[in-house]
Amino acid sequence: MSELYELPDGWEWIEFSKVFNTPTSKPYQIQKTEYLENGLLPIIDQGKEFIIGYTNSIEKKYSNESNCIIFGDHTRQIKYVDFDFVIGADGTKILKEKDKNKYDLKFLYFQFLSKKIESLGYSRHFKLVKQMFFAIPPLQEQQRIVSKLDLLFEKIDRSIALHQKNMDEANAFMGSVLNDVFRELEEKYSTKSFDDVSLNIRYGYTDSAKDKGNAVFIRITDINENGKFKDNFVYVNIEDKELNRFKLSKGDILVARSGATAGKVALFDLDFVSVFASYLIRIQPSDDMNSTFLFYFCHSPKYWTQLNTIKVGGAQPNVNATNLKEIKIATPPLQIQQKVVAYLDDISQKIEKIKQLQKEKMASLKALKASILDSAFRGEL
Repeated sequence: MSELYELPDGWEWIEFSKVFNTPTSKPYQIQKTEYLENGLLPIIDQGKEFIIGYTNSIEKKYSNESNCIIFGDHTRQIKYVDFDFVIGADGTKILKEKDKNKYDLKFLYFQFLSKKIESLGYSRHFKLVKQMFFAIPPLQEQQRIVSKLDLLFEKIDRSIALHQKNMDEANAFMGSVLNDVFRELEEKYSTKSFDDVSLNIRYGYTDSAKDKGNAVFIRITDINENGKFKDNFVYVNIEDKELNRFKLSKGDILVARSGATAGKVALFDLDFVSVFASYLIRIQPSDDMNSTFLFYFCHSPKYWTQLNTIKVGGAQPNVNATNLKEIKIATPPLQIQQKVVAYLDDISQKIEKIKQLQKEKMASLKALKASILDSAFRGEL
């Protein structure tokens, strides 16, 4: 695993199997049919939203009497948990220390955070975790380090939360601007459906991603929250006939179909020969619809209000192409659309500068946490 370095006197390297009980989650898992919006017990998962629902099925409760560490086998997410719960996804492991008289669990949690587990390979990462060694001082020293880390991290986390709040407020301001703009346009001009302002609305291409191919394969995971594209593309080999059907052109709008990302929108602006995956819907704007104008509309509260009324499905509603065609948008003349885009571009660029500054400050604070953790487990804190 990671390189073992020289430890201070009184510290020792101890392997994972001697520190932790054999992890499991099976007895505490719950079926999706048992999910509730409110209930006696929270359901935890490995994703971005750690608490994903509630249940009244107390027979599957994990009684977390003295806290535990949650390890996401698929996401490599680490959480220190101090409440009772049930588990909502396979591969969510519960870690407990073997000997409370020798190990402080939160000390072990902080050391987990220092090991950069998210960088491990997807298919073998828990096998690699089980090969880890932990730097262990006497229990009293562990507790001293935990107290210091708690104090330092509380201050850093407050600063990170403040920068996140600034970003959230910037996003809210942009949403308010978009709402005002498109509300005013609706008062002045007629509205049309997406079907009326599009040449084509269709689902994407079904295939498996490859390392090489004749076309870039655009997937939901390639789209950032701001509707821009990441740069770690995969490929497909696609015949010319299919390429003509699914090839993207600059100005095409892509809409995510399913799950937590349903409705997320991107404006295609890449120079690569590209096709889009089946979990995306492509909108090709007509000649009298400015694609960036449509893109901005798809980030406005007016779009999301309509979208939420047309989603179909259960716990995670989906968007389908037929219903997407029904969404209404104000349709001023093309010249007015272009003026609106210029105005929104100016505001958007200023907001992005603010957000970028906040991101940089947050990144510096997270790097500081990593540096503190590194020092802590070398006996330098």
